[in-house]
Amino acid sequence: MEAAAASVRASLAWHGTRLELLAQRALWQPDAGLLLVADLHLGKAESFQASGIPLPSDGDLGNLNQLLELAAQLQPERVIVLGDLIHSRSGLTGELRDKIRALPSLLGCALELIGGNHDQGSWLEGLAAGPCRRSGNLWLSHEPNTPDHHDLLNVAGHVHPVAVLGHGGDRLRLPCFALHRAKRQLLLPAFGALTGGYAVSAGYQCWVIADAQVLAVP
Repeated sequence: MEAAAASVRASLAWHGTRLELLAQRALWQPDAGLLLVADLHLGKAESFQASGIPLPSDGDLGNLNQLLELAAQLQPERVIVLGDLIHSRSGLTGELRDKIRALPSLLGCALELIGGNHDQGSWLEGLAAGPCRRSGNLWLSHEPNTPDHHDLLNVAGHVHPVAVLGHGGDRLRLPCFALHRAKRQLLLPAFGALTGGYAVSAGYQCWVIADAQVLAVP
């Protein structure tokens, strides 16, 4: 296998729209000041605790701090979460509600949510889960789909894509960005730490995230 190209971020162009794939598992559109993340699954530990599984509760703080640090660095005009901001209603504690309510002020910009399957049935004050939408040449959704217009690129979450590198027992499963040009889909890695992943199928071009770097897989 050829050596992969490594950097803290990688760039992708789509019909004149420049996108940056960030090692923090986020997508940045600098010209629009738009920061996209997917699948934070906040409150997942508390959801498991409610079922008797003792997971530590400090994962949300790490996820939120990383998002705030990224916003402080990039100064976005908007942050859009592509679904599954929370994991379930059972994990939506009063403390977590307070943190989510404070997010726009802490981020210093507008915060929007496209509803995901885990967000269904949960009410978040000041942050309604909206439908799929267009933003320039991007079609933003939680679950992947193929846009009707050929100039649109569907940016989606939900899948938690990972790339499997190596063979046999010597294999790595790494979170990745996955682009399928024929389907016009770009899948984002899960932003949340307490998430699994699914290996992407053939036909996807992948950029894996490892050691705070984005590596293009040939």
